[in-house]
Amino acid sequence: MPSKQKYLPILIVLFVCVIIGIFTFQAYGMTWDEYLYYQYGEAIGYAYSIPARMSGDFDLDRAYGPSVGDHRNRGPAYLLLSRIPVLALHDATGIDIVDLWHLVNFIAFLVGVYYLYLLALRWLKPASAFWTALLYLTQPLLWGHGFINPKDPPFATIFIINIYYGFKMVDQFEKGEPESKQIRLMLLVGVLLGIATNLRIIAPFIAALIVLYALLKGKWWTLPWFIRIGVVAAFFTYVTWPYLWSAPVKHFIEVLTLMSHNPTQLKVLFYGTEYRAFELPLRYLPYLLGATLTEPVWILFSLGMGSATLKVWKKELDWKSLSLIVLWFVIMLGYVLAVRPPMYDGFRHFLFILPPVFILAGFGIEQLGAWIKRPALQTLLMLGVLAFGVRGIIALYPYEYAYYNQFVGGVSGVQGNFETEYWLTCYKEAMRDFEALNEGQETPLIIYREERNAAYYATPNIQLVDKYPLEPGDYLLLSARLDEVHAIQKKSPNVVEVGRDGATFCAIREIAP
Repeated sequence: MPSKQKYLPILIVLFVCVIIGIFTFQAYGMTWDEYLYYQYGEAIGYAYSIPARMSGDFDLDRAYGPSVGDHRNRGPAYLLLSRIPVLALHDATGIDIVDLWHLVNFIAFLVGVYYLYLLALRWLKPASAFWTALLYLTQPLLWGHGFINPKDPPFATIFIINIYYGFKMVDQFEKGEPESKQIRLMLLVGVLLGIATNLRIIAPFIAALIVLYALLKGKWWTLPWFIRIGVVAAFFTYVTWPYLWSAPVKHFIEVLTLMSHNPTQLKVLFYGTEYRAFELPLRYLPYLLGATLTEPVWILFSLGMGSATLKVWKKELDWKSLSLIVLWFVIMLGYVLAVRPPMYDGFRHFLFILPPVFILAGFGIEQLGAWIKRPALQTLLMLGVLAFGVRGIIALYPYEYAYYNQFVGGVSGVQGNFETEYWLTCYKEAMRDFEALNEGQETPLIIYREERNAAYYATPNIQLVDKYPLEPGDYLLLSARLDEVHAIQKKSPNVVEVGRDGATFCAIREIAP
């Protein structure tokens, strides 16, 4: 395939996905993490406002939105970049601002898919890299998070981009490219590392992988360059994080300590038992890795591991860069299993460890292509592989992130034992259906969890009330979080029920006598 044409198929697919996103983004409800986070995004511009600083009453706390305690120690780099198109589109169209954030989030996810393709080209043929990127793209878990999660998919995207340009930079050192070109790439890597550190405190791990790649290549003389990259990264972390401005070292160490321990009290439903996030059993992450990716992923991964190992043994493969891709996954998986950090909301905080799984699955795809010589049969087989994910995306829309594969019985098979629609995005649909049910009449509604999310979608006719004990005739909104929708007032009938593919995600019950 000519050099320029190898990018065309993936760009066409991503363009189609943007069109799909434009037609679907308004169906996704707001998660309970988003409300204050987006207000932080709207407010953060105040920190950089020259008129505000000259006004005489400048107060940096105003830049964190209504939740100073929650958000001032969260890096806003993604918000700073994304708020520009979000606010511009909101002013131009009047579309709900949370919906617009969902569209921009999805586009950021698609950028990560493109760079995963570019990264996979280091080891795979264009066709195999293409199918690898599509396998990643069509994971219902990732597709759903791509819309509603402004934290973890953007970090996964910036992680992939960092690794791509970091490896490219080291390769240019090796090739003896002009110094001006090396400097430009060094600055880019430094900026990306700074943004990544702003998003997640684990980001220096990216730098460690890039440095290790240089050392494996025998480029010891490049180490001073990494000091310069570190300076650039530190500068951009500082510039894009107002919380660091008053005491950079002190506040950075404070954030590092906080994020390392993550003292959350959230409960998680796992195997039918409620655990504190810091008490989850060792099998939590391995189970979710196996259950929430589509059925072919780990089969292709296993085949790919064998194929890649054989190619390395035959010296047909650049083992140095590929070994670091493996370490990307293995080290972080080992960290979770050894340190046992608090985990909740599935494994969304560790979505960034998935790209290596798909790159290695790409070797499995390439091996299948070597066995099946006819291109038409290869295409047919891969369409069958992707169909597992596409079916899940269609069946669960717009709750794709709640996906479980058929190895565990699908989302309906795990409800009551595992978390499904834990972020309450179904409130949007539930409030709409409740309004239609009551035909505009004023009706009180009691919210069991996260009243703020329900209030965002409530019409003036729906009066949210805090009323306990419950009385016959009261309406109560329940969610799938901790399986409350099945565990609380279960003898009362549902007047509104929101679910997909045989699973119930939230329900409004009329309390029975």
